[in-house]
Amino acid sequence: METAPAKPPQQRQVVFLAILLLLWETGSEGVRYTIPEETESGYLLANLAEDLGLRVGELTTRGARIHHRGNKELLQLDAETGNLFLKETLDREVLCGETEPCVLHFQIILENPVQFFQTDLELTDINDHSPEFPHREMLLTIPESAQPGTVFSLKAAQDPDIGSNAVQNYSVSPNLHFHVVTHSRADGRKYPELVLDRALDREEQPGLTLTLTALDGGTPARSGTTTVRIEVVDINDNAPQFIQSLYEVQIPENSPLNALIVMVSARDLDAGIYGNVAYSLFQGGGASQSFVIDEVTGEIHLIKELDFEVTQYYNVEIAATDGGGLSGKCTVAVQVLDVNDNAPELTISMVTSPIPENFPETVVALFSIFDLDSGDNGKMVCSIQNELPFLLKSTFENYFTLVTEGPLDRESRDEYNITITVKDLGTPRLTTQHTITVQVSDINDNAPAFTQTSYTLFVRENNSPALHIGTISATDSDSGSNAHITYSLLPPQDPQLALTSLISINADNGQLFALRALDYEALQAFDFRVGAADRGSPALSSQALVRVLVLDDNDNEPFVLYPLQNASVPCTELLPRAAEPGYLVTKVVAVDSDSGQNAWLSFQLLKATEPGLFSVWAHNGEVRTTRLLSERDAPKHKLLLVVRDNGEPPRSASVTLHVLLVDGFSQPYLPLPEVASDPTRDEDALTLYLVIALASVSSLFLLSVLLFVGVRLCRRTKEASLGVYSVPEGHFSGHLVDVSGAGTLSQSYQYEVCLTGDSGTADFKFLKPIIPNSLIPDSYMLNS
Repeated sequence: METAPAKPPQQRQVVFLAILLLLWETGSEGVRYTIPEETESGYLLANLAEDLGLRVGELTTRGARIHHRGNKELLQLDAETGNLFLKETLDREVLCGETEPCVLHFQIILENPVQFFQTDLELTDINDHSPEFPHREMLLTIPESAQPGTVFSLKAAQDPDIGSNAVQNYSVSPNLHFHVVTHSRADGRKYPELVLDRALDREEQPGLTLTLTALDGGTPARSGTTTVRIEVVDINDNAPQFIQSLYEVQIPENSPLNALIVMVSARDLDAGIYGNVAYSLFQGGGASQSFVIDEVTGEIHLIKELDFEVTQYYNVEIAATDGGGLSGKCTVAVQVLDVNDNAPELTISMVTSPIPENFPETVVALFSIFDLDSGDNGKMVCSIQNELPFLLKSTFENYFTLVTEGPLDRESRDEYNITITVKDLGTPRLTTQHTITVQVSDINDNAPAFTQTSYTLFVRENNSPALHIGTISATDSDSGSNAHITYSLLPPQDPQLALTSLISINADNGQLFALRALDYEALQAFDFRVGAADRGSPALSSQALVRVLVLDDNDNEPFVLYPLQNASVPCTELLPRAAEPGYLVTKVVAVDSDSGQNAWLSFQLLKATEPGLFSVWAHNGEVRTTRLLSERDAPKHKLLLVVRDNGEPPRSASVTLHVLLVDGFSQPYLPLPEVASDPTRDEDALTLYLVIALASVSSLFLLSVLLFVGVRLCRRTKEASLGVYSVPEGHFSGHLVDVSGAGTLSQSYQYEVCLTGDSGTADFKFLKPIIPNSLIPDSYMLNS
């Protein structure tokens, strides 16, 4: 059996369960109307609003409607006026059959808020059917020996009406031999018996024809007739007698056709044809349509399917007639046993969807259940899935409500498919299911959440304006406008940071842009906070920290601190001719404003007057001698150095050094003729010296060694005998020169040397030791 289809979900006002139960208690009183059957459709039954104590128009505002089991639309409600009309003509015999009283149950449902009223409509019977006999003619065979007072059974007339409108009396047409007596059965039905008043004489009158009339008690009365034909036969003085006058049989309603119900038996003491018994169904109506009897064996078989829900009991009258016309009767009482052949019916009256997620206990659906079976077969249990946050609560007369256990969470689940299962307690159990889809609507109960609590973004300096430097992202588990996120920059904590001139944010997608070119040397990093707000009501928001690190670009050249290149009078370094190899001439000091490898500096000697005399340490810029000085070395040297960083591409700066060779710092320097710097001539002379040295090496090796030693000894003796010379102050730029030959400037032996601007012809003007007076020897004081 199919489940009644659910009505389309509609938006309803949410009603709390406590209010709903209160309304049920106050609205459960019934209203009963009574009308006669066959009342024409459109008949004004009553004003429902007045009977229920409601105001005019309240039925419309509260969504009043009529519900009847099976959704039969027998009544029509005008919600505007409150009038209740018959929608169609009602036939009591069709709707209720023999049931008395005939009451149709309706429910008046007010949906907003939910309230119920039980309404009963009783149909009273009218005399709209005439009695009818099962046959137009009945045949009785009566022996002539029948004595006055003998009773002969007649078949009763059928009348669908009930009560006083049913058959009340039987009569027979006037005659000299018979009269009719009306009797009542246990169920109240009337049946006739023909009583012999005067003995029959076959030789005088072999047969009679009588008219039997059935009269009901209606106003006006209705009647039906049949013909009773009587044949007078010879004497048969023994009538058949049944072994039992009453047979009680129970049979399940699902018994197959042609099933044996019971076998009846009657005996006749007569012999011959007067002792032969023939069985027949004496009573017509429903029994004759459902059962058949074998006239020879007396077996009663089922010829029509039984339905416990339609008829539960049958009283079958069986007649046994012998060949002489005498008959006997018995009754077979057939009780139909119910089997579980009807699945429960489920009718949905109301569904509320969607449901806001934060509402407490809320009525989701209203429905009723019904089972046509009886006993345990008609008892039902109703359930839903265990894992769902919903409850079933019973109200009255098999009405249930589906309610939420508590507030729902749309972010956990936004839709529920709830299957209502109704099972009866019969064997086997029959089940009906109906699925309701309930959607959960969103409220703004979740703030946006950033994918990270903090973001670190990198941007290289000298970037182009409006450069996209990164994206922040937040999610919101709500939906619709409650999940639409807008991003914004929050005021910085540092009031000195002009954030709006540095960064902008796309409010829709969280993309961050640098508004202007950044300078690593001016601003290496800055922090700010961003906000994400949804468009709910009220709006919810969250914050995240963003740190922007400016990456250095190799945009600065190395800057030489010493020697200063833009001085008006260039300084010259002094180098004693007695300096050992590795002697520290000077140290080039340079810095780079960049950072990291962009500020790693390396030094390189690019060009020199004497290429093999000097070298530069690549990592610290120290300029040192690579060999001993000779008399052939020019007195003045010019060095061109390059300071290069490690950036990509690398940047560099050039340094020019002037070095003056001196014999000593204690004697005045005499002007020397200018030596033309001709590298080609120097190389030719060197080649000549090498050739001469190689040619003479075998013969002059010893002499060369002796001469070399002698020259060295003479030079040292000369330097020791000359002493230290003093020169006037005021003509040199001050800088320090290491004279110890160890590469480290000693505080005890520092000299302030200055040369004239022309490096080519500069005269040695002044030489002054920079030492404390306490450390100056007496000989030096005398000489000065």
